Amino acid sequence: MQKAFFQSNASGLQVRDAQLRRRGLNCAPVRIGASRKLVGLLLILTLLVPLAAQGETAGTPDYAQVENWAYLEESTDKPVDIFFVCPTVYGGGEGVFNMAMDDAESKASFLGATNMEKGIYDESGRFFAPYYRQAGLNVYALPEEEREPYLALAYEDVRSAFSYYLEHYNDSRPIVLAGFSQGADMCIRLLKDFFDDEEINSLLVACYAIGWRITEEELEEYPHLRFAAGEDDTGVIIAFNSEAEDVTDSLLIPAGTRTLAINPLNWETDGTPAGKEENLGACFTDYSGEIVSEIPQLTGAYIDPERGALKVPDVSPDDYPPGLDIFSEGVYHLYDYQFFYRNLQENVGARVNAYLAAGEQEQKAA
Repeated sequence: MQKAFFQSNASGLQVRDAQLRRRGLNCAPVRIGASRKLVGLLLILTLLVPLAAQGETAGTPDYAQVENWAYLEESTDKPVDIFFVCPTVYGGGEGVFNMAMDDAESKASFLGATNMEKGIYDESGRFFAPYYRQAGLNVYALPEEEREPYLALAYEDVRSAFSYYLEHYNDSRPIVLAGFSQGADMCIRLLKDFFDDEEINSLLVACYAIGWRITEEELEEYPHLRFAAGEDDTGVIIAFNSEAEDVTDSLLIPAGTRTLAINPLNWETDGTPAGKEENLGACFTDYSGEIVSEIPQLTGAYIDPERGALKVPDVSPDDYPPGLDIFSEGVYHLYDYQFFYRNLQENVGARVNAYLAAGEQEQKAA
């Protein structure tokens, strides 16, 4: 989206959405008070800054060119590799549905959004994050059956980048796939596409596909996919979608759909609730990745056995509004990483350690 303007008035700050409306996508008006909880909203809304009018459907980027990577770390002093796929930051334009690779404003926001989540993974591995012609937010306002051409174009780039990474950088190093929202969708596509190869599959530490759905039917169709069952199993998918207790339908989990989920506070996959005391810290970061606000024990969570949604009982939609009208009130999609930041950070380390320890045991046995 182009600049989301904030206007001070007696009620606080209001997100202005006129420019979005002209492109068929609304940013729901949000009034922001002084509560420290709302620092998170202000930070997350920085994800929604670029809405460039130009897009790009030309050929696949050349990932031999360093400018096509947000991060391309060559150092080998960390034991694993993180391949991260950025969430949606491009808004789209009239008749334009994919980000242009030469769109400097969108790429700056792309880098910032990547930085906001990079700290969860940084300690565990060297970091790879390709720029790609991601689908715009306006794609998600289309009927579901019309979205795939634009998502397929985005995946064409992600697939090309991952192929280049495997050929030129991986050298049989363990891999953590990670993404959020559209990035999580892209990671699941990579799993389906590449990881039926036993050698590549053996390198998978875990796939953090946060903010997108994965169903039991998909696991049946792709038997090499496995969903996480606990806090340190490896070669598995970790996914959840946060929402208020009264939500029954959303873009992420349409009514009648059941997605798989794991609770990032207690690492249970059933409805066992985790209290807020198990939350090590909600963290809200800026575009540099710096944590500007941290709230320990912000909220507990439990999995709804019917929808597979992660229900978040201790926060209010008034304090953490959806931000975009493609999400209904009570959908906490924009906060999936933020609410559970410290628990996710700890868990990445736990799964990496478990993977490396298992490898050491195999070497000893051999």
